[in-house]
Amino acid sequence: MAQAVRFYETGGPEVLRWEDTEVGEPGPGEVRIRHEAVGLNFADTYFRTGLYPAALPAGMGVEAAGVIEAAGPGVTGFRAGDRVTYTGSPLGAYSTERVMGAEHLIALPEEIAFETAAAMTMRGLTTAYLLRRIHPLRAGDTVLLHAAAGGVGLLFTQWAKLLGVTVIGTVSSEQKAETAKAHGCDHVIIYTREDVATRVREITSGTGVPVVYDSIGKTTYRSSLDSLARRGLLVCFGTASGPVPPIDAMELAVKGSLFVTRPALADYIADPAERAALAGELFDHVAAGRIRIDITQRHALSEAAAAHHDLESGSSIGSSIFVL
Repeated sequence: MAQAVRFYETGGPEVLRWEDTEVGEPGPGEVRIRHEAVGLNFADTYFRTGLYPAALPAGMGVEAAGVIEAAGPGVTGFRAGDRVTYTGSPLGAYSTERVMGAEHLIALPEEIAFETAAAMTMRGLTTAYLLRRIHPLRAGDTVLLHAAAGGVGLLFTQWAKLLGVTVIGTVSSEQKAETAKAHGCDHVIIYTREDVATRVREITSGTGVPVVYDSIGKTTYRSSLDSLARRGLLVCFGTASGPVPPIDAMELAVKGSLFVTRPALADYIADPAERAALAGELFDHVAAGRIRIDITQRHALSEAAAAHHDLESGSSIGSSIFVL
């Protein structure tokens, strides 16, 4: 019998339950997948706490990689035995098997292992749209990236270096600073003992950066604004410390006619052609070794509650996955 993690109420990690579940046959346009590895992302905690609404009871997780076991009527482009990965689909990735719509799937090249795919599909596609769609970065640009030693951070820095972009990264500890540097981060600010905006101005000779990429939210919003150059862009793509405060439009004008955006991955992979283009560029870099994926935490899927606790403690470095 298949197993899955479900939750019946919102709250802390303790609301997650490991249960036996029945997985039926796929209907029209659907496939049944046997998971080989499952992604663990900070966004998963947003569903569990209720920050992102979900109809309860619900499954957990939006990212996994595995093998198609059966394809329902009308499925084109995929068949039983195909290696696939996905992200952004309906909740339910924290499972050994599931039935889901084939429209969410991305073909997984043989050169990329299932564990690697589970660690990078969501983070990699996030990095792809941040660097390739949000702002027209040019070689020689300098940007600020918060959480530079996180899963997205390590991918982002490596990809940015391929584009000729200088990265100033923030981290919370010496250990994380060394990890960020090892992945190409040009300047590392340990925010627990340095003022971020002051250091950014020092590094950029007082100018500030044209773009700040901020996945932290509430606690970093102010320093992010203060790090921007005139007409700079703040990209708020996560809220690890809580939602950003209400935006004061006049403050944006006073600080240099600044821009703020709150993008979501779903809007950058909704179009199949755009998703394929972003995934193709990502997979090419990883398969060629230009971007490496560091999996530093592996958890048993049955221990999802403990994994969420570790993730929210801020102790994680790099990517985390569940192994089956």
